[in-house]
Amino acid sequence: MTNNYKLDAHCEAILEEYRRQLPLFQQQEKAVCERIRNVFDEAGLLVASVESRVKAEASLAGKLELKGGKYKSLADITDIVGVRVITFYVDDVDKVASAVERLFEVDWENSVDKRKYSEIDSFGYQSLHYICHLPDTPYRFEIQMRTVLQHAWANMNHDTGYKSGVEIPKRYVRNLSRLAGLLELVDEQFSQIRSELTDYRRRIRSLVASGNLNEVPIDADSFRSFLEMEPFGQLNRRIAAMNQAEIQEVSLMHYLAVFQALGFKTLGDIGRLITDYGEGAYQIACYQMGLTDLDIVSSTVGPQNLCFAYILKNGGGKPGIKRMLDTLGGESESNAAMAAFIVEQAGGIPFMNQ
Repeated sequence: MTNNYKLDAHCEAILEEYRRQLPLFQQQEKAVCERIRNVFDEAGLLVASVESRVKAEASLAGKLELKGGKYKSLADITDIVGVRVITFYVDDVDKVASAVERLFEVDWENSVDKRKYSEIDSFGYQSLHYICHLPDTPYRFEIQMRTVLQHAWANMNHDTGYKSGVEIPKRYVRNLSRLAGLLELVDEQFSQIRSELTDYRRRIRSLVASGNLNEVPIDADSFRSFLEMEPFGQLNRRIAAMNQAEIQEVSLMHYLAVFQALGFKTLGDIGRLITDYGEGAYQIACYQMGLTDLDIVSSTVGPQNLCFAYILKNGGGKPGIKRMLDTLGGESESNAAMAAFIVEQAGGIPFMNQ
């Protein structure tokens, strides 16, 4: 094959071997990426991306022109197939590395952990590089693991020409170093915040499970854990029993905004709502369903009527009911009519007159 490469006979032989083995390298690239993605899916490990490439012929030829003498054969070149795994968090790099170690045989002698570098401007180069094997082939491949921010920084450095061997003014070097330090701090803080949030969620789940609801502030995490205990289940079943109706389970997360709008601060407040206003909610449901033959009710019936009972019992009236309906489904003129209807229905309920 004719070309313009300046290669000696030895390097030309290596390049010719590359051409013959190119289909094998393409198969290897596909197999490696498939294995990596499968193990991530099984482990529930979310990464930003898995990128791969087979080194182009021109790129390999350029490498051989520069330092072909160090390679005895094509098998000595370890990055013909390259895979890059980009994670969202610093600590996920080690999780990815652990998965890679289980999937492939790692050539530890030629692998390198560039995260151990201590230079002030090394942030974008702190990736973890593993040289790996697949059975039944002499050709190794490289897997690089780094974070999104490290990857972005490395690409920006490459784009600006930094680290290219061309001298640039010191003020630019200083500014780049400052930015590198800032990005490294951001990378670390993202991981720390995630770790702290994970600990918080575990503590909240523990408090909810133990029944210490007065100590649990209302937020999305705590309310989700609370719903797992089916706090409205008994009331819903009592209401459904009026018509021997089936309960259709739907998400109740949108009631979080309603409880917050009502001024509830802890899950204990919701617990007291169920205890103190459960009878009122049931009586409202009796009025709504008593003359119907409904055989399916939504699991929202309990929390909805609890809120109705609470608002009406505490003097919220039609405006309070409308605000609740607006919070649940967005502002609408029809909510005013619905609120008026609910207030009218509730007028003769014994609970409201106690």
